[in-house]
Amino acid sequence: MIMQDRILELRKEYSKAALDETHTAHEPIAQFRNWFHEALAAKLIEPNAMMLATVNEAGRPSARIVLLRDVTDAGIVFYTNYLSRKAQEIEGQQFGCVTFFWPELERQVRLEGILTKIDAKISDDYFALRPRGSQIGAWSSPQSNRVHSRKELEENEESYTLKFEGMDVPRPPHWGGYLLTPDYVEFWQGRENRLHDRICYSQQTAGDWERYRIAP
Repeated sequence: MIMQDRILELRKEYSKAALDETHTAHEPIAQFRNWFHEALAAKLIEPNAMMLATVNEAGRPSARIVLLRDVTDAGIVFYTNYLSRKAQEIEGQQFGCVTFFWPELERQVRLEGILTKIDAKISDDYFALRPRGSQIGAWSSPQSNRVHSRKELEENEESYTLKFEGMDVPRPPHWGGYLLTPDYVEFWQGRENRLHDRICYSQQTAGDWERYRIAP
């Protein structure tokens, strides 16, 4: 009961800012860029961390934290193992959702849409910029698959370290990027008394967005 009481008592009042339709961009990617720049300026810890939700063929959802690596006019980009659970779910059901939560700014952003693999050349270029240890790690980890022990991963790492010694580490064919092209985006600004601001964008046609407010 003591822990339950403490949970029930957890409460924070939001009062740092407001969000109004007239002070948002006409399209959501521009608005996202504005907010992301403010998150960077606030020196938040990993402002590019986002919750990615996918569903399997049975409609069962799963979610995990991944890192935003690019923002384009078409949407947002992250990288992963194409043999992972998330990638298998994306292969079967292309719809996905990502959520950013920046508690220091009392803000949240949700983007929903279609997930597609990005061009291999773009994945190659990004992979070449990664730290060498992360490059080796991409080869060493059979992501989402069972392993017998931590030692197995360490032995894989040692093996690939030796294999690529004295040469550039190539991008594994099973590793690359995804683009989430949103058709719905919501910007949430915490307000007092839980009367939060929620400004939404719904895509009507290509390049045409409806912007509106919904109740908290």
